[in-house]
Amino acid sequence: MNNKEFQTELARRLGVSQKRSGELMKGYIDTLVQQLADADELPFLSMGTFEVKQKEQRIIVNPSSKKRMLVPPKLVLNFKPSSSLKNKCKEVK
Repeated sequence: MNNKEFQTELARRLGVSQKRSGELMKGYIDTLVQQLADADELPFLSMGTFEVKQKEQRIIVNPSSKKRMLVPPKLVLNFKPSSSLKNKCKEVK
């Protein structure tokens, strides 16, 4: 399912227009990003936990030129699903 299909399904389930469902999705994502910027962890009881982690810097080797390069540290988003979400996914299969 791509973004447009998800937006269409959301509009159908909520009984709103596709434009309105797109606005709702954008608002949800903007709020999620803002909350993650303010805290390192954002738990959702029925869904799971979003967590911001910092990857350490590391050295990589370019396979074609054999040059070593330093990759700077960066922040990555990690999601750990709740056990109830895992169980629901197992039931679907």
